[in-house]
Amino acid sequence: MTETAVGNSTTLPAEKKPSKLASISKFRELGLFVFIVLLCIFVQTRNASFLTVGNLMDMITNTAILSILALGMMIVLITRGIDLSVGSTLALSGMIVAQVVNSNPELHPSVAILLGISIGIICGIFIGFLVAKLGILPIIATLAMMNIFRGLTFTVSDGQWVSSYQMPETFVSIATSKTLGINTLVFIAIVIYLIAFYFINHTRTGRQIYAVGSNPESAKVSGINQTKILFIVYSIMGGLAGLSGVLWVSKFASAQGDTASGYELTVIAACILGGVSIAGGSGKISGVILGAVLLGILNNALPLMNVSPFWQTAIQGSIILIAVIINTLVKRGVDRNNLLRRKI
Repeated sequence: MTETAVGNSTTLPAEKKPSKLASISKFRELGLFVFIVLLCIFVQTRNASFLTVGNLMDMITNTAILSILALGMMIVLITRGIDLSVGSTLALSGMIVAQVVNSNPELHPSVAILLGISIGIICGIFIGFLVAKLGILPIIATLAMMNIFRGLTFTVSDGQWVSSYQMPETFVSIATSKTLGINTLVFIAIVIYLIAFYFINHTRTGRQIYAVGSNPESAKVSGINQTKILFIVYSIMGGLAGLSGVLWVSKFASAQGDTASGYELTVIAACILGGVSIAGGSGKISGVILGAVLLGILNNALPLMNVSPFWQTAIQGSIILIAVIINTLVKRGVDRNNLLRRKI
């Protein structure tokens, strides 16, 4: 490797030119949005019922729950962690709340929602303790708790379902009623987005979450309490999973032991599609929402186009794989450019 000196300056060798791939990171969300628009146009040409009001509203309400969970998973991934227990936490909170409203039909829906959030936070605190205090790897801790929470769900339900006729109309209407002219489920999701945006971008704790994920050692040296941050992150994830459990049971008017089984993989996929790095330190709310929307469109559009269920899974997996490859290449480009800047 050689360098050419000119006066007091040194030119970079040819093989160390700045990576153009890094520029993609600045327009990732815009590119994803354009892809979604083009996909919608393509699906509409194949099935005219895709962009009907009824279908769009159904797609939006289905995506709302996914996007809420994806926001929580985003901050977990930013800290270099992962939570495989979100589906089980959702099922546990949904089952307990369904049983409570079955026994107490007069219970106000807001109380049911708070109960679900509380159950989720308790689950998140347990995971935070394992990860932050005991130092267990997040993937191991959450894998264990995933099975424990799922087992608890079957235990508290005694293997029985809670069906729609066992739930009061006021509870079921959480997902069907309107608030300020907007579907209540979607309204709740929008409120969560706004709170998350403020928390991540305009609070000290939000900045510390990114710092812990970007460089744990530097964050520790700068005085950031990583144990506290991890407790907060997993508690938030648990709370959002608990909230989603209530919304899920209300929307589908059914609580089962295997509710949302495997759903954690869909949530992680939404984050990856939205540009969240599994290596930690980067991720945007706008990207995560677009990633959830893309998955929602695929889940809705592929059946409308009469695509075989076997191919539906393969197509979704291929899109996720492409997103992972692009994210990896972009991250390498950004890291390379940062290294060159430091050398210059």
